[in-house]
Amino acid sequence: MITPDWTSFRGILLQNKIPQNQHSYYTKWVEQFLAFILAKDSSYTASSIKAADINHFIQEIDRKFDLTSWQFRQLLHALKLFLIPLYHLSWAKEFDWDYWQAAAQKLADNHETVARDYTELSVQPTNTLKTPTKLNNASHNALLKKLIYSLRSGNYAIRTEQTYANWVKRFLFFHPNTHADELNDEHATQYLNHLAVDRRVASNTQSVALNSLCFLFKNVLEKPLDVKGFKLANRPRKLPVVLATNEIRSLLSQMHGIYQLLAGLQYGTGMRLMEVIRLRVQDIDEAYQQIVIRNAKGNKDRLVPLPECYTEQILSQIDFVSTQHTLDLKNGHGEVYLPDALSRKFPNAAKELRWQYLFPASRISSDPRTGAVRRHHLHETSLQKKIKQAATDANLLKRVSSHTLRHSFATHLLENGYDIRTVQELLGHSDVSTTMIYTHVLNKPGLAVRSPADLININS
Repeated sequence: MITPDWTSFRGILLQNKIPQNQHSYYTKWVEQFLAFILAKDSSYTASSIKAADINHFIQEIDRKFDLTSWQFRQLLHALKLFLIPLYHLSWAKEFDWDYWQAAAQKLADNHETVARDYTELSVQPTNTLKTPTKLNNASHNALLKKLIYSLRSGNYAIRTEQTYANWVKRFLFFHPNTHADELNDEHATQYLNHLAVDRRVASNTQSVALNSLCFLFKNVLEKPLDVKGFKLANRPRKLPVVLATNEIRSLLSQMHGIYQLLAGLQYGTGMRLMEVIRLRVQDIDEAYQQIVIRNAKGNKDRLVPLPECYTEQILSQIDFVSTQHTLDLKNGHGEVYLPDALSRKFPNAAKELRWQYLFPASRISSDPRTGAVRRHHLHETSLQKKIKQAATDANLLKRVSSHTLRHSFATHLLENGYDIRTVQELLGHSDVSTTMIYTHVLNKPGLAVRSPADLININS
């Protein structure tokens, strides 16, 4: 039987600067947790509490009360202060509090994971080069719908659809009084020059805009674009940021639990952010020690090696997902999003373990448009924030993002003698010229180049 010392617990709350008007709520959360575990076994002692008890309790409470994010964080903080400072449970210090702390951000309506579920031909605004919210020209609105229909007919990735549609929308807004049928090469040239001269965009940005317009003119207006005389943006292409091996170790040492595993997999396999976030249980092939990446950029599948150092952690993660999924099914949930109409082809697949996300969200959520209750994957921004914070904690002066781990993967493979074609295949690049950027980082386009200052030993 557990008999907490509530006076000591309130002292801990004060030490952690918890306002006194919140003490009663912290105490109630702990009381509910104790009632939950004692209902299963009245002989429970503090040393009997296990990580599984916390997992089950959190899911049960969230299912019953549909907590807000701040209530969820308060619940976790109360349990953490109760188990570690009060009872000094060593396993609780290693418990993956960060995973639950993320509190499962709900996926936005236009998030690439779920956007294909909907047939609405609308354009969602992006954060860069502010997209106009409304077009007053009726022919322009009709043209946008034709554009999106054409992109979806060609099975383009949802991110490509969003990017192309937003650039075309900006282009149409630049020519508000021109009827869609009257748009020609000169209009495109004027807009591209505007981007380079007035907006001073990077060359890569201008290239994306050009690709968007080329698709519009060729596939929608049916008059291929012949752009002549437009000014190329002349800002140089930036080299990717790469971390040295000791910097990788420092970065990962500042991360814990599921986020350390996610970052480690990005570095160990070269996966993109959304590729690692959207892994499913069935994508892990332990027998062949490989990971299957499905529907990656360009709608292609590829294989990457499963790092041996993470095999045990991944198998433990699969066990965690299995336990969580069983509990979800028991509570009347357990569905997961299935892409490309698979839910209609295989009606029961959405509740099968193999289709569950390997890194599921800590809380189930209802889809904002359909109302379907599912457990989605972790929100990608939670990993991005953890990597950024870890870089700060590790005192890394380089600008580190999740994609930095992919850059480091490619560079370190080349440093260890792997040929560029192998690296190209592992990264999923369509053209080897894209992969060649990493030879510039190495400064080894063919032969190693030493500084002339080192050749003459200038300090001697």
